[in-house]
Amino acid sequence: MRLTTFLHNGQPRLGLVTGDAVIDLAAAVPGTPPELRAALAAGVDLAAAAQRAQTGHAPRLPLAGLQFAPLVPEPGKTICLGLNYFDHAKEGGRDKPDYPWFFYRGKSSLVGHGQPGLCPRASVKFDYEAELAVVIGRRVPRHVAALDALAYVFGYSCFNDMSVRDFQKRTPQWTIGKNFDGTGGFGPVLVTADELPPGATGLRIQSRLNGQVMQDASTSDMIFGVAETIALLSECMTLEPGDTLVMGTPAGVGQARTPPVWMQVGDTIEVEIERIGLLRNPIVAEA
Repeated sequence: MRLTTFLHNGQPRLGLVTGDAVIDLAAAVPGTPPELRAALAAGVDLAAAAQRAQTGHAPRLPLAGLQFAPLVPEPGKTICLGLNYFDHAKEGGRDKPDYPWFFYRGKSSLVGHGQPGLCPRASVKFDYEAELAVVIGRRVPRHVAALDALAYVFGYSCFNDMSVRDFQKRTPQWTIGKNFDGTGGFGPVLVTADELPPGATGLRIQSRLNGQVMQDASTSDMIFGVAETIALLSECMTLEPGDTLVMGTPAGVGQARTPPVWMQVGDTIEVEIERIGLLRNPIVAEA
């Protein structure tokens, strides 16, 4: 099953992707919340709702004509990992971490597919990071075992952890450089976990800047996989439906190149993950 979050009259709507069209699930199946996190929190059987929507007479909207919101527009927690690919840690001059470098992203930092990534006024060191996003489908109990952790994953999507590098390095904590408004591309499609390898391993992940491949790796190269990450987080907190984990980026980021490559106004950055989809964001100047 493939889902998306699109905008209708400025409001996010949960859509079922069928080929090159989208069905508004809340309109097709009464009682379905119009937003992914709310639907998961309510325990809605989205697979059953999708089947009903496809056999009914709900209108199909052309996928190409839609405006997209972040896949989870009202996140509870968006938890990101830094240095989670060995080659990326190495290019940044760091050793393989013994424990994930976790940080948060806030709601105002997120943007949907096709929406602009905002090149900040305060910096010219605006970087890209192709990442796998993991959406939690149901409440994860504390201290869950890694062997059981993947049962709580609803699906996977694409994320671009656009980073303002000089601000990121101003403090030992990375949060400020990762939370400029309009810098977290998220979407456009979620693929449910049953359609992908366990933990979404073995999938090719790329970033392309103006069509040029900048990062090219496999999700199997992650240091901490999805199951282990969920288990580690469950030692500390309760993960809830709609929470999102952003799993780190491979080597090839702009700051590690000689000379560095920074995103500029007028650029287009793409993140593509095999069997999941393509996320594209134009880069525009912050107003």
